[in-house]
Amino acid sequence: MKNHRFIGLALLTVLNALVVKAGPGAPDAEPPARKVKLELVTDRFISPVNMAVPNDGSGRLFFCQKEGKVWIVQNGKLFTTPFADVTDQMVKVNAAYDERGLLGMAFHPKFKQNRKVYLYYSAPVDKPVKGLNHKSKLVEYTVSASNPNVIDPKSERVLLELNQPESNHNGGQLEFGPDGYLYVGLGDGGGGGDKHGTIGNGQDLGTILGKIIRIDVNGTPYKVPADNPFVKTAGAKPEIWAYGLRNPWRFSFDKANGRLFTGDVGQNLYEEVDIIRKGGNYGWRIMEGYHDFNVPAGTDKSKLIAPIHEYDHDLGISITGGYVYRGSAIPSLKGLYVFGDYNGKAFVLIQNGSKWERADLQFSNRPADNLQILSWGQDEHGELYMLTSASTSNGFKGAVYKLVKD
Repeated sequence: MKNHRFIGLALLTVLNALVVKAGPGAPDAEPPARKVKLELVTDRFISPVNMAVPNDGSGRLFFCQKEGKVWIVQNGKLFTTPFADVTDQMVKVNAAYDERGLLGMAFHPKFKQNRKVYLYYSAPVDKPVKGLNHKSKLVEYTVSASNPNVIDPKSERVLLELNQPESNHNGGQLEFGPDGYLYVGLGDGGGGGDKHGTIGNGQDLGTILGKIIRIDVNGTPYKVPADNPFVKTAGAKPEIWAYGLRNPWRFSFDKANGRLFTGDVGQNLYEEVDIIRKGGNYGWRIMEGYHDFNVPAGTDKSKLIAPIHEYDHDLGISITGGYVYRGSAIPSLKGLYVFGDYNGKAFVLIQNGSKWERADLQFSNRPADNLQILSWGQDEHGELYMLTSASTSNGFKGAVYKLVKD
């Protein structure tokens, strides 16, 4: 996400003249829009930025509130006690706009047996140091033995702490892959243009900033899988799975085939969707989408992996990656990649051979003109949820909606 382009959000959200920017070979016209309805799940907290489910048959939905708490909804009921509260361990965040906070959550694949859950949040640095804004923490907790709806705070185990030079581009997505390993999305360290170091963090294999990493949480503090692509590369961080990312704001695995889709937030001109491959270089800061951004002399761009889709800022301002729909309630979305933009617009990508075509995703009962799409979620059955915020006369108000058939 970006911290410098939301002053004009109210104007941007009413733009209707859309231009397809799908890269080389783009179609002349968009496919027809898909239409769904939104079913309110809860509107009782401010900034829902992440959803996770334990896949334990309970039907519980867990929502991370950026301000530091995790809430449970079960059978349409919001629990009154938070599942987790790390507010006191975090930096204080601004509800109106702050890219820091409680940003990610995931349940261990064997949660039913070991009751382990993982949180990613922004914490203060131990000692103020010039050039450091905060640190990102990846922490494991165990659910209380006496109450399955709260964590045991004393069970905290820190897996990873990472110094962050700026307040923005924190990534934060946590997902266990089909292989049982934990994948973590990390932004490039923030600021604009990835000006950290001589080549930028995104291209520097000596840092995990600007990367998606892959780790085995069943270690102390974790283990690096032996088949990670840079394990034997001198000077490279062995945790790295893919690199050249600016701010992967939400990624997900397709339930049908395991493909890893990522929405990577652009700089000032282009937003992109990538399919992440082992060891892949997705170009930032050399490229922004399909376009040159900062290309050093002699750079070989032939091995950079292009996005499957991009769109420009005539259409959006900051991409919010979503999910390939694998539910059963909305047949018109079957197999389509559902995603959105912070300015409130939502889309699907349709694979047509080697090309991906974008279509609008329209809501027949859209709740607000100033809706901001913060994130997406997927339940045990593959049904999708949209996590939002909107400015009101009383400040910002968050809401979670389930996508249902129109």
